[in-house]
Amino acid sequence: MQSAPQPRPRLPVLAVLQDGHFRSLWYVGSLNELCRRMELLVLSWLVLQTTNSPFQLGLVLVFNNLPRPLFSPFSGIIADRISRQRVLVAAQIITSATAGAILALIMLDRIATWHVFLAVAMQGATKALEDPSRRTAILDIVGAQRLVNALSLDQISNTVGKMAGPLMFGFLVDASGFVGAYIFVLIIHLLTLTVLLMGVRIPRGQGSRTREPVWRSLGEAVQYALHSRMLLGMLGITIFMNALAFPAQQFIPAIGRDHLHVGATLVGLLVAAEGLGQMLGAVVMAFTRNVRYHGRIFVIGSVMALCSAMLFVWSPWFGLTFVILTIGGIGQAGFGTMQSAITMLGAPPEMRGRMMGLLSVCIGSGTPLGTVEIGALAAAYGTPLSISVNAFAGLLLMIPAVLLTPIVTRPTTATQTAERSGVQSP
Repeated sequence: MQSAPQPRPRLPVLAVLQDGHFRSLWYVGSLNELCRRMELLVLSWLVLQTTNSPFQLGLVLVFNNLPRPLFSPFSGIIADRISRQRVLVAAQIITSATAGAILALIMLDRIATWHVFLAVAMQGATKALEDPSRRTAILDIVGAQRLVNALSLDQISNTVGKMAGPLMFGFLVDASGFVGAYIFVLIIHLLTLTVLLMGVRIPRGQGSRTREPVWRSLGEAVQYALHSRMLLGMLGITIFMNALAFPAQQFIPAIGRDHLHVGATLVGLLVAAEGLGQMLGAVVMAFTRNVRYHGRIFVIGSVMALCSAMLFVWSPWFGLTFVILTIGGIGQAGFGTMQSAITMLGAPPEMRGRMMGLLSVCIGSGTPLGTVEIGALAAAYGTPLSISVNAFAGLLLMIPAVLLTPIVTRPTTATQTAERSGVQSP
């Protein structure tokens, strides 16, 4: 007598969480994001306190994102060709070793600004290396129908890290200084590596097994994106957002210290506000069924984030600043979740890794340029004016992307994107 089939959960998010492969990968992403957010903020605060320079504070984010356009095309191809589990383990080993070196320099009182820039560049390189592998693994594990729910859960883990990391930063820096904070960072890095080695099993992907030249692979991804107006609109908005909106996050410590006159603990709380907003937005999307117009949520989220960046810098009160940043975080949840969904659903299976790599190139190309420009303007005209002018420019640049592409008018599926663009998948 056959046993009755197990009832399927009514909520899509619970069905995704029943998958053991996804749960393990989700745990790793949560730990990694917690550690990454805390480490970046600790190093940013260290640079601000030692140099008292908003420009050098901005350079922390610049060096953190410089590796993206250099490594991401290759990491996308790697995700399509080799074991993604090995990629994740290798990236975590490099990250843990770098954190150990920085901790030793801090304990020996030999830390210099260039050490920080090198460390955050290594962090950015490993992030660029592992991101396409981890994101495409999510799609292969859960399938296209549950992708938005899985990415929303991934976004929730990111936002937990974005909240908890800054809060732990403030508490640990005030309680035990930079040494105590960085010991905690190293412990989390090593715990993440342990989970990767002992608990994660990633199934073999659907990527290309050919060994064509790297530049041909990259060219095919770019060609596909250029002939898909949906992807083209999404990638254009991605560049604008990462150049003109998201660099504002790096200057929150300067706004908190110099304009709101608060210390490390409350600065950490301000940085965590965006994470709170992202959590609220991601929870809503995690329980959403059958999303079809991913681009609409993507655009609305972009506008919310830009408006938040334009306004929070002028707030004279800590509470109001916190609320504005939280609203911006809700927008970032829609932007981040739908950005990955459009990229992966808008490409055939054998190109998903490369398309995620191309997306990372667009992110990495915009952020360093925008951060340098905001930092230079901040040094000359003040941080609030530089951030708000850039955010307003981002709103203006979004108009042609929305009007000239079908990003808000057409549902997103891989079949429709390929057919309507007239491009055959390789």
